[in-house]
Amino acid sequence: MKSEFALAFNEVVEDRQLSKDVILEALESAMVSAYRRAVNASNAQLIEAKVNMDTGEVEIFAEKEVVEDVQEEHTEVLLSEAKKVDPEAELGDMVVVETTPEDFGRVAAQTARQVIQQRIREAEREIQLDYFEKLVGEIVSGVVQAMSGRGATIGLDKKAEGIMLRKDMIPRERLRVHDRIRCLIYDVKETNRGPQIYLSRAHRKFLRRLLENEVPEIYHGVVEIRSIAREPGQRAKVAVSATQQGIDPVGACVGVRGVRIQAIVRELNDEKIDVIEWSKDTPSFISKAISPARVVGVYLSESEETGKTATVVVPEDQLSLAIGRDGQNARLAAKLTGWRIDIKSIVEAAGESMVKLREDPDYQEMAVREAEAMEKVAVFLEKKAEGRPLPPEDYDFMANFIDRVEKRVEKKRREEDLEEQRRYEEALATVPELTFEINILDVDLKEHILYILQEAGIETLGDLVLQMRLDTDKILALNGIGPKSFEQISELTDGLRVTPEEAAAAEAKAAAAEEAQPEEAVEEEVEEAPAAEVEAEPEAETKEVAEEEEIEEPKETAAEEEAEEEEEEEEEDKKDKFDELFSYDARKYGYYEDEKAGFDEDEKEEPRKSGKKKKRKKRRSDSENADDWEEW
Repeated sequence: MKSEFALAFNEVVEDRQLSKDVILEALESAMVSAYRRAVNASNAQLIEAKVNMDTGEVEIFAEKEVVEDVQEEHTEVLLSEAKKVDPEAELGDMVVVETTPEDFGRVAAQTARQVIQQRIREAEREIQLDYFEKLVGEIVSGVVQAMSGRGATIGLDKKAEGIMLRKDMIPRERLRVHDRIRCLIYDVKETNRGPQIYLSRAHRKFLRRLLENEVPEIYHGVVEIRSIAREPGQRAKVAVSATQQGIDPVGACVGVRGVRIQAIVRELNDEKIDVIEWSKDTPSFISKAISPARVVGVYLSESEETGKTATVVVPEDQLSLAIGRDGQNARLAAKLTGWRIDIKSIVEAAGESMVKLREDPDYQEMAVREAEAMEKVAVFLEKKAEGRPLPPEDYDFMANFIDRVEKRVEKKRREEDLEEQRRYEEALATVPELTFEINILDVDLKEHILYILQEAGIETLGDLVLQMRLDTDKILALNGIGPKSFEQISELTDGLRVTPEEAAAAEAKAAAAEEAQPEEAVEEEVEEAPAAEVEAEPEAETKEVAEEEEIEEPKETAAEEEAEEEEEEEEEDKKDKFDELFSYDARKYGYYEDEKAGFDEDEKEEPRKSGKKKKRKKRRSDSENADDWEEW
């Protein structure tokens, strides 16, 4: 039967959900602390405690010095007692002996209670921290324990508590005490009072994890979530794509009659979710992201000043739907695609196209070609300004007009980008490659100039030379770079230039190195070819000998005819062998698969009639093999 100590020990282990070793270590540590406090022992003295799990008795072992006469019993021991523990002990040695005080169990229980509780609490916090750090970014389930102005306190596993701030809660969602909810762990911090676990239901990763739980295709990787844009409690857009052919990613997420997506909508307090198919074609992807509005055209532009901008043209009746309430639809589409989206109606876009053709000198040539169309569009705009309705044909005409003008703009931008790329490549070709390995701080310039260049993002000498080739005004515009400093930089960079002759020589060397490798491979193949043909000759001779041995001897009447036929065949074989030595046979190298040998009907019938002699197969001539090779 177990003792009361063992039962109490097991009860603590089950209640705290800790291992026995942790509880035992905390108990022994508390006993040592109680002994030190009871006898006022020094922290430098080695003291150990051992607990008997069956009886609950505690034994204390302390390190003491071996002496002849004991003056301090807590730090000294007689030689005779030390010999009992260590027979080789001598005077002056340090020996660990048992020094358990009388009635130590009751005194220790009173003094060590707080220490035991503190050690167990620290062990619980460490286990909680390790457990929840692994769950960052995952969904957990918890019970609402309290609500306050700051947020909500959620009870989690391992007797831990998490906090959900107001900003992490879904707007207009009412949580009640004792409600069980699901939330995302997005951060875990270690504090003096234990791990601080931050929960969220408004994070976009919470929607991603819900989709993974509800849609098996996403969990197994058949359908991939490309991007998510979300305004908690109101609307969300999810772009998905299929990694395998024949799978509808949108249909997989929505489910039969919307069963899968409705479960997520209920979890998010009736938040609307738009699932769209991701596309590599950026205009097509942006037009889908603007849904449910109908899009007439999408025109892209990229620049350093405005970044990536997409102009979306929609019909007038779809303008408010494309923008959404308070611009919500446009904001979500911009977050989803990563482009700045400018939504315009057909009339507004047509008016801007007219202004470009009239005022921009780069469009003069196009304005001449589109003069007739411009007159019609001007009439349509006047009608619209007067409030008169336009038929659908007029809107289609304006949409085509806008498309032609915007495509001209895109073409011009592409030409500018190509020109800029060409200038960059030409400038890069004049910069020595070794300069990109030299740190800017190691360059022979004044120290303050080097620090200014480094703060501007120029890390190597090659970057400085390249920037001077491309645009010297950027260097001169740096704060602290004056005419004298700029002159020093110019003198340094002008001397570092690769001439066209040197560049051509380097290219020639690279081309020669590339050509040398295929030539070596061709030579190896040519050397191997004759060796293979020579090896094939004895094999052919052995086959012929074996075939000749199989031929049965004819009767005396047919002996002379056979002798003549064999002489003719030997002459043909010699001729064939001579041709094989100086011809290229593709069958030997795996490039040509020979057809099955064909026979004449007469040759097939003769063995059946005679029954006495085996006729050898007729050999295909080289001309026939050559014809087959050319056809292949």
